[in-house]
Amino acid sequence: MDFTIPPKVEEFRARIARFVADEILPVEANGAAWDPHGNIALPWLEALREKARAEGLWCLALRPDTGGQGLGKVGMAVCYEEMNRSIFGPVVFNAAAPDDGNMMVLEQAATDDQKARWLAPIVDGRVRSSFAMTEPHPGGGSDPGMMLTTATRRGDAYVIRGRKWFITGAAEAAHFILVARTSDDPRRGLTAFLHDREDAGWRIDRRIPIMGPEEHGGHCELVYEDMELSADRVLLGEGLGLKLTQMRLGPARLTHCMRWLGLAKRCTEIAREYAENRHGFGIRLSDRESIQIKLGDLAMGIETGRLLVMKAAWALDRGSFARKEVSMAKIHVANLLHKAADVAIQINGARGYSTDTVLEWIYRYARQARLVDGADEVHQMVLNRHLAQEGRDFWRWEAA
Repeated sequence: MDFTIPPKVEEFRARIARFVADEILPVEANGAAWDPHGNIALPWLEALREKARAEGLWCLALRPDTGGQGLGKVGMAVCYEEMNRSIFGPVVFNAAAPDDGNMMVLEQAATDDQKARWLAPIVDGRVRSSFAMTEPHPGGGSDPGMMLTTATRRGDAYVIRGRKWFITGAAEAAHFILVARTSDDPRRGLTAFLHDREDAGWRIDRRIPIMGPEEHGGHCELVYEDMELSADRVLLGEGLGLKLTQMRLGPARLTHCMRWLGLAKRCTEIAREYAENRHGFGIRLSDRESIQIKLGDLAMGIETGRLLVMKAAWALDRGSFARKEVSMAKIHVANLLHKAADVAIQINGARGYSTDTVLEWIYRYARQARLVDGADEVHQMVLNRHLAQEGRDFWRWEAA
């Protein structure tokens, strides 16, 4: 087992680390650079994106012929973790959800004509995108088989009716991947479609207020009222929507974990810096055993998460679906992020609870980690199903 990374990946990691430290963190520290929803304001974002693009730090996950650097999942794990030392990092490098996952699945599943129309503008940074799948009760959430939004075939077109909610980025998206029901077949009943912001027959009902800071475009509830889409808007093929969803969500879950590890490390960094400099009752905080135990436990948790993520990334690069590995990483890193923010706030005291650091931002953001792309309990059920099927082979090493 070789845990060294290729020189190309280390070069990108080092360049990203420098860019984050020199270019992004100063912007993050400037309150004037924030928008009302707790994210980087668009003028500041565009200026940083131009610099990142000029330095070749753009869309690293995509193939070179698509406009990326072809790093693979292992390279992404290294670089995405480094990007998210800043809360604004991933979006600067065009590596933030939902665009990142949408670009990767379009690169895999779209036709050449669809790539030119729907993928290239996202890669160029000219538009943002959304993935419209989740529905309000009693529709589909973690179980896409419950989906109620329908796409009815009428001649050479499909008519879409239904409602979606918590659709990330929808308020500022121009391109959408929409999943709807085309039949009652349990395996081939869903189909993915491409639609544009300017298409008639749909609307944003509301931008849903949430506990945490928001991605650009928020989390919205969408209503489809007889939206008509031509057959060339079908992505991958009729009845292959579930497959398309699996293609997108597996890697996307892992990229969340890659980024969350960067935020967990940032929490630890802020906590350590404060503990090293804060004195009380005649002793530095960092010299107290209780603080050392907290920070040591966080360090171990982060490294455990890195190993889980790297194993899953390695498996994906080898062509596996890595369902067990991704589920384990998702559960651990989501809970780790919340713990890291909580411990860092506790060490910083009132300072951590204030907006003088980004800890309270990360804390509010972190609570969603245990829900997005499958709640903890869903992934635990997945792992139990694998355990029931595989028995002792659940822990089998793959032999050369």
